[in-house]
Amino acid sequence: MKPITCGIKGTQDILPAESHKWQFVEDIMRKQAESYGFKEIRTPVFEHTELFNRSVGDTTDVVQKEMYTFTTKGGESVTLRPEGTAGAARAMLEHGIYNDGYPIKAYYFTSCYRYEKPQKGRLREFHQFGMEVYGAPSHFADAEVICAAKSVFDRLGISGLSLEINSIGCPKCRPNYHAALKEYFGEHKDCLCETCLSRLDRNPMRILDCKNPECTEIAANAPTVLDYICEECKEHFDGVKNCLDSAGIEYAVNPQIVRGLDYYTRTVFEFVSNDIGAQGTVCGGGRYDGLVEELGGKHTPSLGFGMGMERLILLMESQNIEIPKPQTCDIYIAGIGDAAKLKAFELIEGIRNSSLIAEGDTVGRSLKAQMKYADKIKAKFSMVIGDNELAENKAVLRNMESGEQTDISLDDSFFSSFFNIYVENCNSKLIEQMNDSIN
Repeated sequence: MKPITCGIKGTQDILPAESHKWQFVEDIMRKQAESYGFKEIRTPVFEHTELFNRSVGDTTDVVQKEMYTFTTKGGESVTLRPEGTAGAARAMLEHGIYNDGYPIKAYYFTSCYRYEKPQKGRLREFHQFGMEVYGAPSHFADAEVICAAKSVFDRLGISGLSLEINSIGCPKCRPNYHAALKEYFGEHKDCLCETCLSRLDRNPMRILDCKNPECTEIAANAPTVLDYICEECKEHFDGVKNCLDSAGIEYAVNPQIVRGLDYYTRTVFEFVSNDIGAQGTVCGGGRYDGLVEELGGKHTPSLGFGMGMERLILLMESQNIEIPKPQTCDIYIAGIGDAAKLKAFELIEGIRNSSLIAEGDTVGRSLKAQMKYADKIKAKFSMVIGDNELAENKAVLRNMESGEQTDISLDDSFFSSFFNIYVENCNSKLIEQMNDSIN
């Protein structure tokens, strides 16, 4: 039995020394989503199991092998979300967001759960950034969503990604393709895995997504969907390509892309990298025009994508993309004696209220140890308050980098005096914010 101090297999901790990377990436994602007119949505970590069975598809690997499903004390079957789209669509329906008018544009940051073999870039608990559009049938919407995903990569400075696109048709033309796949895979029954055999009659397209090496080899020579799509789907796909061409976005048509979830129709796409090994897909998405209808709503053309956070940060690290370090402490104030500690506490809180980072002792360090700690956390300034400083109502403010020392009053003028000194000595992005606080 593993000790309780060990994390569960397939999960990872984001430690304080690493969290700034996530915050930096999330901030850019949020800004890019909002620049495209998207607003954030947050949904519960678990849903009724039937939601995922109906939306994701009961012939997919996700539903058949990977979902974390359990029965509640009330006898309900619930599942930890394996992806973000189904919950967003459910929320849109339940709360009648469609009454606000189309298109509905929503983005999310979400944790997802799939029971699969943990490996580099693939965890059992992973995180996604996603963007969803409801009520937009035009091919311009497809291209816009692809452009939005690319804009995130561009803002993060990621290079070397290839965009692969495909059209997997619609309910009107898909039966012909299914028939061709059944005929083809039927000739290779003896070599298909057990899971793919069960899919052969119900949903043969799922065989194209199988990770079994033998099935993958057979699928490589299967009929391609682009040979079977109807005229409407072809026009839609041509429209997407024309938009991408007009935006100067390079892409390759890959007839093998089908995506791993059943709700996809027409356009599907992936952004792929060769820099992070086998788990090279860092973003995948497409159109799912039948999803809302499948969940009991009216026919609502919809589309979106999911972007894996862990893989994205792994990719940035592999490309040596520099992520700005978090702000360090602006001032450390040491107090010697109860009265001085109380005064230090008062000043520290006042500085924090003006959007700067201030620290003081809370663990009982000696003065020498406090100064070593101030240096360790890279405080820009330090100040010591003792009985003499309290009696004279002034202290010495020390610039930790230059060693320059300045007398500073501890009365009500302390804050404005410190801010002026800070502005003169520090090239900080918070200067404007500080000035607003002073005024």
